[in-house]
Amino acid sequence: MTNLVMLNNTDILASMPPIGGKDTAQHREVVARWRVPMYGKVYEIEFEHGTASGKRVLWIDKQEIFRRDWMFKLVGEDMFKLEDKRCIIRVDPLPGFRYSYSLFVDGKSFEQFTESQAKALRTWEAKLGDNFYRIVLEKNTLNIYVNGKLIEENGEFVDGGTDTTFTEDGNTFVLSARTSGNKRDGILHRLTVNGADVPDSGAMT
Repeated sequence: MTNLVMLNNTDILASMPPIGGKDTAQHREVVARWRVPMYGKVYEIEFEHGTASGKRVLWIDKQEIFRRDWMFKLVGEDMFKLEDKRCIIRVDPLPGFRYSYSLFVDGKSFEQFTESQAKALRTWEAKLGDNFYRIVLEKNTLNIYVNGKLIEENGEFVDGGTDTTFTEDGNTFVLSARTSGNKRDGILHRLTVNGADVPDSGAMT
């Protein structure tokens, strides 16, 4: 594995934590990993590639999705679905018996997809006691997700915009949308929990 080259900002993984409580790291050949933001969640995608056997294994959030053992063709594409998006992992050859690994999501490269997601989403993270919350707003649909779950609350019209109030574990969240007054900034969003501001976490990658 030491000669492998990663493209598209994937990580070279020297070792992996045990899966399912068993020490399987020594048997795994994970060569690439991506973190894909989608619908309020961040999916971790791991790809195994046995350069001797041609074995290919796909893991999503530590769950094995497919396994292909003893493939004679070491390069090529594998297709899978993530939510409702078509995804492709492509293995390309490099000089010196090395390989590159690229991920495509919904027809876009991994970089293009995450960049478009960063523009379309607003993300906040808050830790209250033992509870962690990731709140994601889809700006084009106005859908709000809490830890990957779509909430059903509707916004209430107030002076200058809307307030959407929802409760999680006894904590009251308010997502406010206000017009900025200028075309460049558009709508300004602010999240509070129990009356305190929650800072914007930026892109979900």
